[in-house]
Amino acid sequence: MTTTEKSLTLPDTGLKRQIGFIGLMWASAGSIIGSGWLYGAEKGLAAAGPAAIISWIIGAAAILVLALVHAELGGMYPIAGGTARFPHLAFGGVVGGSFGWFSWLQAVTVSPIEVMAMMGYWQSLARTEGWSFGAHWQDPKTEILTGSGIVVAIIIMAVFTAINFFSVRVLANTNSAATWWKIGVPVLAIFVLAIFSFHGSNFGAGESFAPAGFKGVLSALPTAGIVFALLGFEQADQLAGESSNPKRDIPRAVIGSVLIGLVIYLALQLVFIGAIPGDHLLSTWAATATQYASGPFALVATAAGVTWLAIVLYVDAVISPGGTGLIYFTATSRVSYGLSKNGYFPRLFEKTTGRGVPWFGLIIAWIFGCVCFLPFPSWQSLVSLITSASVLMYAGAPLAFGAFRKRIPNADRPFKLPGGQVFAPIAFIVSNWIILWTGWSTDWKLGVCIAIGMAIIVLNRVFRLNSTPVHFNWKSAQWLFPYLIGLGLIVFLSDWNTDADGKVAGPDVLPFGWDMIVTAIFSLVIYYWAVNTSVSTDAILQMAEETAAHAEQETAELGEPVGH
Repeated sequence: MTTTEKSLTLPDTGLKRQIGFIGLMWASAGSIIGSGWLYGAEKGLAAAGPAAIISWIIGAAAILVLALVHAELGGMYPIAGGTARFPHLAFGGVVGGSFGWFSWLQAVTVSPIEVMAMMGYWQSLARTEGWSFGAHWQDPKTEILTGSGIVVAIIIMAVFTAINFFSVRVLANTNSAATWWKIGVPVLAIFVLAIFSFHGSNFGAGESFAPAGFKGVLSALPTAGIVFALLGFEQADQLAGESSNPKRDIPRAVIGSVLIGLVIYLALQLVFIGAIPGDHLLSTWAATATQYASGPFALVATAAGVTWLAIVLYVDAVISPGGTGLIYFTATSRVSYGLSKNGYFPRLFEKTTGRGVPWFGLIIAWIFGCVCFLPFPSWQSLVSLITSASVLMYAGAPLAFGAFRKRIPNADRPFKLPGGQVFAPIAFIVSNWIILWTGWSTDWKLGVCIAIGMAIIVLNRVFRLNSTPVHFNWKSAQWLFPYLIGLGLIVFLSDWNTDADGKVAGPDVLPFGWDMIVTAIFSLVIYYWAVNTSVSTDAILQMAEETAAHAEQETAELGEPVGH
């Protein structure tokens, strides 16, 4: 290693390089196979018909491009929450605070969607068994929470908050066992349904293979929870500092975990379609899928006569989403704690209990999570928001990647992505495509959430609620607002601006196909604009040292981050 390269290496954090390829891949695979599998197959069938199989393949390819870009960054700066911190290092405070807010939005919305998953399956069980308790939490046709459902959802969120107030270290200790359970149950469902109830003729029944065409295939990625289900790859990236052979193992672990997720989700999609009894096949795939909306795999197992599997799935629908929801409460409070440490949020978010729990961050997470039940009162509507917020957060990584390649080309890169200068802009284009496919009906609400975050950051500085100095670097953020506003305008003008019935509700200036071309060109303009206005080499090194110090302090005060 040259002297220059040494000077560009992040200070030693004391991490021991002990994790091998299997450990890295298991960390990511365990995060990818989450509660999204409980609904993804049914929503995919409703949106795209059997062509949802193609949606899963496209989704995996998109995630893989993003994951490989993250792999290089994770090796360079192996810090917890790196996805939200990379833009800060490359572009300074304005961009860093914004992408930190996107990260908080992504984290805070996970717990509510896990609550909806739990309630949906419970209602399915209650209706099957004839119980009154829980039988009317959601409208059976629209899956929208009823008044009593919202009350119950708020109570469950309060329970999550209370448990986190005591401590979540026990959750960290049980994470390995939970990972085995999370992966084992869907694999069990695949084998049992394939053996006892698989009708190959179902694939030729009803409508065409792709009733909504290629647009339906693409719309399924965000709206059916396909992208949401495949997220989690960054766990291996964030363990790069503890990898025994990062150059070899990180790309293999990232690719391997995404492929494992793809194989499992594809198999789930196939067996879900194949297990539907012949007399349940209706005139449209959407109508067929909707019969199972409240608890897809449990209801399919019941219809197939495999009652014991349905029981296992009902239990899983409490354990897996419940565990994930609990841990994401912790993640959310950690993100807000970190944003406060960096000077973006008021100091109040750094207040902790005697056990090191950021209590104010937990309360705000509970309030904001409960508010989500109002504009997003169903699993599918909320998963669209989470997908957009997640992808917007991940979109900062390709920009940081390009900036680091330009400003610190000789920095130590345990894994250097071959063809990275091509992969990074492609990854940025893919991110913006997914946001486009989410549609205006969701994206305008995401825009409101973004505006709220910007207001918090501005008011925090105006009223001096946090005295921590911030390197705003406005010059390096000159592309940010044109990017957010411009992307929103493209979505509004496209034929993804639809009403509740799927009909175009906006100007429709950009028809299908052209909207993707315009988005790609716009993305390239923003990408190279951002890369060429990124902060200087010295500024990157200074902020890297400060970020490492903040990360070490956070670990010392709160303990090791808890995985999900």
